[in-house]
Amino acid sequence: MPVHPATICSYAGCSARVHDGSGRCHRHPRPKHAWGDDRKRGSRHQRGYGTVWDKLRKRILLRDDYLCQVCLRAGRLSPAKAVDHIRSKAQGGSDDPLNLQSICGSCHNAKTAEEASLSRRDGLG
Repeated sequence: MPVHPATICSYAGCSARVHDGSGRCHRHPRPKHAWGDDRKRGSRHQRGYGTVWDKLRKRILLRDDYLCQVCLRAGRLSPAKAVDHIRSKAQGGSDDPLNLQSICGSCHNAKTAEEASLSRRDGLG
């Protein structure tokens, strides 16, 4: 078993020493991601978000002038850094440019949370 040099827990304000190389003490484990473990989901490339997606994403951001389309429809100007499927792939949406929109982080988080809630309610998730 490899020996790791002792470090301080990376949790803000904690000064406990960590010896297992995880970066966190037993009181402050790293949170599990809401979207699950990549070993179950597959890597971004396995899920279809590789080089082709990166090029398409850039094209959509340029098309939309790097502006959040959700905010724009609501009369606000917000910079977009992400590209979103209007109809999610889980609901049968595709990577067709007509199904893609530039979106800001706040709108993307809200839309994703709503989709997850609907999925749970409908027994799909």
